[in-house]
Amino acid sequence: MDKKFTNSLKIVFVLLLAQLISACSTTNNNLPTATLHPSNTADINSYKYLIGSGDVLNIFVWRNPEVSGSFVVRPDGMITTSLVEDIKVAGKTPTELARSIEEILATYLREPIVTVTVNNFVGPFSEQIRVIGEAAQPRAINYTQHMTLLDVMIQVGGLTEFADGNDAVLVRIEDGQQKQYNIMIDELIKDGEISANIDMLPGDIIIIPEAWF
Repeated sequence: MDKKFTNSLKIVFVLLLAQLISACSTTNNNLPTATLHPSNTADINSYKYLIGSGDVLNIFVWRNPEVSGSFVVRPDGMITTSLVEDIKVAGKTPTELARSIEEILATYLREPIVTVTVNNFVGPFSEQIRVIGEAAQPRAINYTQHMTLLDVMIQVGGLTEFADGNDAVLVRIEDGQQKQYNIMIDELIKDGEISANIDMLPGDIIIIPEAWF
């Protein structure tokens, strides 16, 4: 196909897409706009796991088995125990939650000692990495400390045959501002260019476009 003709097609497509977006925005101007919630992690070495909806918490209260147990975090980020109906737990570390429960139980028990462990890790949305577009299995991934771009691509099964991996974009919240970075996924997983591997942070979004042929 002639290169000039191909470029012309691209321009026409972009113009049509812009018109479509404009029309949609006019039609749905009463709909609320979703916002990205930044992670509390600014660098990979400061990461601490935060509890999220769907996590299973094992709460052990020393010498008080009747108030100990396993609890599923509800979609509203709370749990219900035998003594307290609603305890806000989402967004806290297990240690922070243990101290909070100790303060609550101090009303009923003498000097309670609490330990919290987590099963079935899910975490809050702000800590998950999302991969959309031309990944083999686009989805949200639970962040793990020191996770890299290569780790993420392995979890989503790599790229589809239609992907333009070298035009992929990483969206990240930094200092309250949304920033975008070009990432070279084709070079990383097809050419083995390890310098294209980068560290991921909680809340990162990877957008993989379709290639133009």
